[in-house]
Amino acid sequence: MPITALDPRTALIVIDLQAGSVGMDLAPHAASDVVARAARLADAFRSRGLPVVLVNVAAAPGVRSDRNPSGAPFELPAQALPVVAELGAPDKLITKRTPGAFTATDLERYLREQGVTQVVVTGVATSDGVAATVQQAFELGFHVTTPTDAMADPLADRHEFAVTHHFPQRAETGSTDDVLALLATNSR
Repeated sequence: MPITALDPRTALIVIDLQAGSVGMDLAPHAASDVVARAARLADAFRSRGLPVVLVNVAAAPGVRSDRNPSGAPFELPAQALPVVAELGAPDKLITKRTPGAFTATDLERYLREQGVTQVVVTGVATSDGVAATVQQAFELGFHVTTPTDAMADPLADRHEFAVTHHFPQRAETGSTDDVLALLATNSR
């Protein structure tokens, strides 16, 4: 389905495009392509005075799972944390310790203070940080838009599942160019 609208106060949220993630093999889009598209969006949002939130991940919670049977917490090294320079300076930087950008952060408060009613979510990994943030934004009552060519995942099938099954229930999906075209229309 096409993206139908962007609210006058829409924010861009870019998930985990940081030193520790952009070197990974990603699918279906290369990390460099995701960064370039996210940077185009960030520039367009900034030029219209709309908030740009850059999110990095610093840790994972210490809970048991099939992939972490001991439940050991995970901390990323400091050199993995910086957000890529191509995105420019954020209006707001969120450092998260869980997949979703809203958990235990002041992201919701910040967006509400800015009068934001809609978010455009991009980044990596589609099936993890992006999907968790999309879910949380939906649950908090924000309109959500996902330009699916501005995100990627280490596993192509997980990306495909998220963009074809999960996101259409929680968001409008489309492309970077769709979002840019609506931004241009809104600013006339």
